[in-house]
Amino acid sequence: MYVVESKGGAIACMLLALFFLGTWPAIMTLLERRGRLPQHTYLDYTMTNLLAAVIIALTFGEIGSSTPEKPNFIAQLSQDNWPSILFAMAGGVVLSLGNLSTQYAWAFVGLSVTEVITASITVVIGTTLNYFLDDKINRAQIIFPGVGCFLIAVCLGSAVHSSNAADNKAKLKGAGYSPTLNGAITNEELRNLEKGTGIIEEAKAGTAEFLLELEKRRAIKVFGKSTIIGLSITFFAGVCFSLFSPAFNLATNDQWHTLKEGVPHLVVYTAFFYFSVSCFMIALILNITFFYLPVLDLPRSSFKAYINDWNGRGWALLAGLLCGCGNGLQFMGGQAAGYAAADAVQALPLVSTFWGILLFGEYQKSSRRTYVLLFGMLFMFIVAVGVLMASSGHRK
Repeated sequence: MYVVESKGGAIACMLLALFFLGTWPAIMTLLERRGRLPQHTYLDYTMTNLLAAVIIALTFGEIGSSTPEKPNFIAQLSQDNWPSILFAMAGGVVLSLGNLSTQYAWAFVGLSVTEVITASITVVIGTTLNYFLDDKINRAQIIFPGVGCFLIAVCLGSAVHSSNAADNKAKLKGAGYSPTLNGAITNEELRNLEKGTGIIEEAKAGTAEFLLELEKRRAIKVFGKSTIIGLSITFFAGVCFSLFSPAFNLATNDQWHTLKEGVPHLVVYTAFFYFSVSCFMIALILNITFFYLPVLDLPRSSFKAYINDWNGRGWALLAGLLCGCGNGLQFMGGQAAGYAAADAVQALPLVSTFWGILLFGEYQKSSRRTYVLLFGMLFMFIVAVGVLMASSGHRK
C-alpha cells in the first residue's frame, strides 16, 4: 500500500483536503437554494462519498506488496480486528450525523458562519483529544495557541451572524416589510411571498428583494422560524465533527490496546472504508425516514419521487466525491504527521466563505461592522491553519 511518509507530503494532503472539504458544502447549499429537497441531495451525496472510499482503498490501499505489519486493504479484510473496525464505524456515524445536521443549519445560519462554528468546535475538542491520543507528537507550545485562534474565530463568527441578521432585518423593514423580533416577516407578507407578489426578478444580492426571492425558491423555509433553531443544529453538528477524527485515530493506532497480540493495526485505507460504510448506512436510514417523516416543515417525499428527481443530481454526486476524497486525504496526512495537525483542514470555512460570497452573495450590502467582524474571523482562521500545520510532527 502507499503510505505518506514525509512531512511535505502530509501538508500537501491537508491543503488539497482543505479545498475539497470547503467546496462540497457550497454545492449542497446551492441545490437547497434552488429548491431541491435536502433528503434527495444527501442520498445522492452519500453514495459517491462511499464510492470515493472504495476507489481510494482499491488503489492506494493496494499499491505495492503486502507485509504482516502493513497489510494491503484486501488482505486486511479477513483479519480479526473488530475492535478497531468498531472505532472506525463509530467515527463514520458521528460524521454522517454532523454532515446531515449542517445541511439544515446552512439554511438558517448561512454557509460561512455554520462552517466557522462547527470547525472551531471540532478543533477545540477534537484536536485536544488527538494531541493526547497521538502521544503528543505535535508541539504543544505551537498547537494550543492554534486552538486558541480557532476559539477566537468562533466568537467572531457568532458576532458576524448576529450583525448580519440585524442588517437583514433592517433591509426588510426599509423595503416595507415588517420583521418580527426573530427576523421573520408577517403572515400576510408570507402569503404574498408564496404568490410572488412584490418580488423583483433578478434582484441584486444583498437587497431585501433578493432575500425574499430566495425564501420563495429554497427548499427549507426559514422566515418565521427562530435563528436559535439553526444555532442549536450547528452546535450539535460541531460536537459530532469533534469526535470523528479521534475515533479514526483510535481505529488506526489502537492506543487503548484493544486488538489481540499479533494482529496489525488497521491501515488508513481499511479504516476509511469501514468509516465510510457506516457513514453511508446511517445516512440511508435517516434520509429515507425523512422522506415520510420530514423535519422543519419540509414537504413529504417518497423513494419513487427521489428516483425521479434528476434536478441537480449530478452536482450532489460531485459533492459526495469531493467530500470522500477530502476525508481520505485528511486521514492520509494525519497518519503521517499526526491527526492533531491534520485538523488544520478545519480551516475549510476559508474556502466555504469564498464560495458563499462568490456564489450566494453572502454579506452583500452589509454594514461596516459586519465587514470588520468578517475580516477578523477570516484572519484568525488564516493564523490558526498556519499554526496547526507548523505543529506537525512525525509518527514513528
